[in-house]
Amino acid sequence: MLPGFSTQCRQCTRLAAFLDEVKSQHPDYHAAPVPPFGDSRPRLLIVGLAPGMHGANRTGRPFTGDHAGILLYRTLHQFGFATHPASVSRDDGLTLVECRITNAVKCLPPQNKPETAEIKRCNPYLTAEIEALTEGAAVLALGNIAHQSVLRALGLRNRDAPFAHGAVHSLGRGLTLYDSYHCSRYNTQTRRLTAAMFASVFAAIQRYLHRDSPCLTSTPE
Repeated sequence: MLPGFSTQCRQCTRLAAFLDEVKSQHPDYHAAPVPPFGDSRPRLLIVGLAPGMHGANRTGRPFTGDHAGILLYRTLHQFGFATHPASVSRDDGLTLVECRITNAVKCLPPQNKPETAEIKRCNPYLTAEIEALTEGAAVLALGNIAHQSVLRALGLRNRDAPFAHGAVHSLGRGLTLYDSYHCSRYNTQTRRLTAAMFASVFAAIQRYLHRDSPCLTSTPE
């Protein structure tokens, strides 16, 4: 579990009230802060925006049970970071390999739009996750808000590392940030983000992580 993190957190009044409302409408939903998922000592940390209403907010695991996770977990499996190509529930047996998934904001926000104050209030959790990474690790930001949250967590300025799909930035401390458009339903259905575009980012990450190896651990399909 992330140090200091609690599924009982109610620091953001608006988010806590919204989760109470969702829980009353969907008693079987997780409807609470969603903890990170994956390897405790990852070489790749993936940062999303926030839990989805009927995905992580329902299942209690990032990018699990909704459309946003389809491309993500399929690609993770393709590149050897996941044991299965789909994530449907917390008890489906899937595990991540040298990879961890988290969100910039750990609670479901109304209309999937967290307020700036909420992003900042949740940022110390992300700081702790990034600071725990070993030298040579990679961070993948899914979307601009995740990208900005990673920079904020390390006290870096947005203008020094602007977001762009496929962009690569040094974070210092031997860490490298990779950017991708978010794998949301909107982005994939409008083909703003295609499977090939997403795979190219993971291929770059894999080359970086295995730059000292004579061969890669897996081969993209």
